Amino acid sequence: MTNTATFTEPQPTPLALLLLGQTADPATEKGVACPGALPVASDPTLVERARRARAALGDRAYILGHHYQRDEVIQFADVTGDSFKLAQMAAANPTAEYIVFCGVHFMAESADILTSDSQQVVLPDLAAGCSMADMAEIGQVEDAWDRFVELGLDEGTIPVTYMNSTAAIKAFTGRNGGTICTSSNARQSLEWAFEQGERVFFLPDQHLGRNTAVLELGLSLDDCVLFDPHKPGGGLTDEQFRAAKVVLWRGHCSVHGRFSEAVVDEARERIPGVNILVHPECRHEVVKKADYVGSTEYIIRRLDAAEPGSAWAIGTELNLVRRLANAHPDKQVTFLDRSVCYCSTMNRIDLPHLVWALENLAAGNVVNRIVVDVDTERWARVALDRMLALPGVGAARTPD
Repeated sequence: MTNTATFTEPQPTPLALLLLGQTADPATEKGVACPGALPVASDPTLVERARRARAALGDRAYILGHHYQRDEVIQFADVTGDSFKLAQMAAANPTAEYIVFCGVHFMAESADILTSDSQQVVLPDLAAGCSMADMAEIGQVEDAWDRFVELGLDEGTIPVTYMNSTAAIKAFTGRNGGTICTSSNARQSLEWAFEQGERVFFLPDQHLGRNTAVLELGLSLDDCVLFDPHKPGGGLTDEQFRAAKVVLWRGHCSVHGRFSEAVVDEARERIPGVNILVHPECRHEVVKKADYVGSTEYIIRRLDAAEPGSAWAIGTELNLVRRLANAHPDKQVTFLDRSVCYCSTMNRIDLPHLVWALENLAAGNVVNRIVVDVDTERWARVALDRMLALPGVGAARTPD
């Protein structure tokens, strides 16, 4: 039950209810139904059906639950965490025949890359994508790289790709001498890249790239330019390309990109002594105004260590903020924005889809399997291994 003394639910809107699965628009939505009989969300037997299917599968299934998932799904997760941590946990359980990833598509791809060929990764709803990952399509990225080649800049440019990207983009990074990063090791990844070359091509989150380059590496905003794949030549002149230290892809998180300077100011006015805690996927001006900035795992640890009675306004996905508020009734935990801000695609993984997937697996039917082709997996793994080889990264947890 939500602790109403410390957490105020943002006002629901028709769009928010749609994203939560309480309404549907089949004319415009992909994935609002699964092949076969998808149980309706109002089915009162869903929880019991999930329990029965889970018990029937036993150790053959390993259920991963991302931090942004809704509670009705998280209750069935064997482990919770960020995307890369969950993929690593799946790889650390090689006896599990089925990896049921309650997250989004790129996360399931990462799990397939890291797990063995004998394991099968299942995504309960194939429409659970990621808006940020979808902002960098492989054909667009390859066209952008051609521009570096034409200008003779490719050999001195190192791609650094955020974990929140498709397997194809990770493979592009591996083939072209680059590395992957998470939001907790982005600084190490960029430092490594600048040891290899004089310029970084950062994909696909412009905000994480800009915040890391400027606030952690000491570069200036002028050192960073924005490549827009929808404009000729990315919207950049030859001179801008040559002068740039960091070429940022024009992508962003639809959740974290919503937070503004205004909501930070409003939270400080509304809550005396509030601590502003945000994710580095937020806009540069928001991050500069925050008191604390860090990955999802950092946000969780910061709340765990906070003093009783302290006040916190958190700029990240609402499901996680609500869960943190419930876990810390001795602290005042508030969502940074007053309007609903769910990860819409993450919320496609609801209880009906999970029940449908588990019951099919229990019956011997593998549904919605995520498979990365051999060549893509090979080069994506090269990029991931470069990240894991960075000092202090491979031996440590590397959440996104």
